[in-house]
Amino acid sequence: MAILSAKNIHKKYGTIEVLRGVDIEVQPGEIVSIVGSSGAGKSTLLHILGTLDRADLGQVFLNRENITSLQGQKLADFRNRHIGFVFQFHHLLPEFTALENVCIPGWLNAAKRKTEVKQRAEEILSMLGLKERLHNKPNALSGGEQQRVAVARALINNPSVVFADEPTGNLDSANAKELHRLFFDLRKQFNQTFLIVTHNEELAQQSDRILLMKDGKMV
Repeated sequence: MAILSAKNIHKKYGTIEVLRGVDIEVQPGEIVSIVGSSGAGKSTLLHILGTLDRADLGQVFLNRENITSLQGQKLADFRNRHIGFVFQFHHLLPEFTALENVCIPGWLNAAKRKTEVKQRAEEILSMLGLKERLHNKPNALSGGEQQRVAVARALINNPSVVFADEPTGNLDSANAKELHRLFFDLRKQFNQTFLIVTHNEELAQQSDRILLMKDGKMV
């Protein structure tokens, strides 16, 4: 049973048809990469699947729930509990420490206690090799360390799927390879599901499946 599925996704911006009837399914524990040239619709699709944008037509199901119909606070709560994001630019809050940045999505989850969230954040950051960097602010971290903090933040609420949009696009080759290994370690340890938009051919080739997009469609 697919953990994520979308049917007949269409999206226009003005007169430009960005997505033209996209179907996709992702199984639990899969690492799937979406590749294609710039402008193919990859990031738009990822944002719709991750509830950051809405399709003009079509439906998206996550954990068998039709998330297309969710709105307002219900949508925000579902996103916080079930979806993690990693972007090319880490979007860490500069005034908070690494630990605090990771904790924030967990603290927004009303079902979790603050002490429980902090303990899990410390465990994840330690697992990612950042045990000695918990109390550093982003400007005191390297680019690779900042991206690992962003990964930890994506994992804090045990998401069903982590959506990654060009996660290695802002990293040098050594840090990019380290992030690749990290994704597969997380899959092995937690059966974590990843859907990744990438131009990085090495990362794509390591994935369980590669999906090619062209002109707003899956090829």
